[in-house]
Amino acid sequence: MTGPVVDGTVVDGTVVTGSVVTGPVVIVGGGIAGVSTAAALRKGGFDGDITLVDAGEFPYDRPPLSKDFLSGAKDIKQIALQPAHWYDDQRVRLVTGISVAALRPAEGTVELVGGRRLPADRVVLATGGAAARPPVPGIDSSRVHVLRTAEDADRLRPALAPGARLLVVGAGLIGAEVASTAVRLGCEVTLVDPVAAPLTAVLGPELAVWLHELHARNRVTTAQSAVESFTDRHGGIEARFTGVPGPQLYDAVVLGVGMVPHTDLAREAGLEVDRGIVVDPSQVTSNPAVLAVGDPARTRQDGVLLPRTEHWEAAQHDGARAAATLLGAAPPEPTAPWFWTDRHGHHVEAVGHLHEATETVLRGSLDDPAFSLFGLRDGFVIAAAAVDDPSAVRAARRMIDRRVPADPARLADPGVSLRALLRG
Repeated sequence: MTGPVVDGTVVDGTVVTGSVVTGPVVIVGGGIAGVSTAAALRKGGFDGDITLVDAGEFPYDRPPLSKDFLSGAKDIKQIALQPAHWYDDQRVRLVTGISVAALRPAEGTVELVGGRRLPADRVVLATGGAAARPPVPGIDSSRVHVLRTAEDADRLRPALAPGARLLVVGAGLIGAEVASTAVRLGCEVTLVDPVAAPLTAVLGPELAVWLHELHARNRVTTAQSAVESFTDRHGGIEARFTGVPGPQLYDAVVLGVGMVPHTDLAREAGLEVDRGIVVDPSQVTSNPAVLAVGDPARTRQDGVLLPRTEHWEAAQHDGARAAATLLGAAPPEPTAPWFWTDRHGHHVEAVGHLHEATETVLRGSLDDPAFSLFGLRDGFVIAAAAVDDPSAVRAARRMIDRRVPADPARLADPGVSLRALLRG
């Protein structure tokens, strides 16, 4: 559909619900979720006022922060989500360098720091989150860094000098990417995580182990442990680990242990909050005038609160759903969740949830990237992950979404084309 429809219209067998917005929309937060909401509103035919409020200089993409931006290969303008003229072309008023102080949905306004108020018939919260800082003694040291914003990366970059001793705590996506960037810059990197093979739930044990062992093959020291404390010393910072005798000295520490969603605005406005801003499947909060998208949004479906999803594409899809809700349009068709990561010169993609598979099929060899791993259940592909083989994941995604029957022997044979696999 290209425009709004009347509430109650049947589209492809689905009854479309929702109040069509005609007044001004204010989007709070300029990450991928917020910018995607604005883009989808215009694409869907919304002709009203859109204001995007962001505390930064302009909206930028966050995945490069741990890679090209951190290494200095790209500057802040090169990771902008949209060129400056896009906002003018799309008639999106960009209000930057200031934060929102309060939501006032009963008054139809959003209050900025300093008291200025913006008219808002509907508000979309795309507030993101902050890097988690667990309650470890000494964690407030200036040598302990996080990486969530461009400012965080700017503070960390000088510490990544050749020969610097860097401790990375947490071997998930951010931690692994920072370790990869830092060792490429010449740092002596130690990567610590209490889990033997991080990302097993989404990549499966076989690929998760392969990826974690990739660190050691690229001069990163890995350890399965947890940090007990940090202590500033002359010339560095000491870290103590569980099960390890004596402290270890580093020049800097990076925490990659998750994020905490920004929910203060929602809570102070009286919205339901439960480890995230609670929304229905249409991204609507407990106040119908306010929607939430991206990292802080937590969906309640059929009475059950689902885990938050913190991946780039998921935030993009949230924006599209929120726009459809505001337009009274049919929501986008659901698709299997997908994410990617880059480390040590390898590109990794995954779709679906491999831990839910009852059978896995390896296509290619772990000793010779590129390779892919398919997860099957009841004769269908339900997940896949690949190293340096994005075409396999694209094919798997189509097989998942279309429910194409899968033959394990053909999946495992690199001589069978992906196009042939899509035909079942």
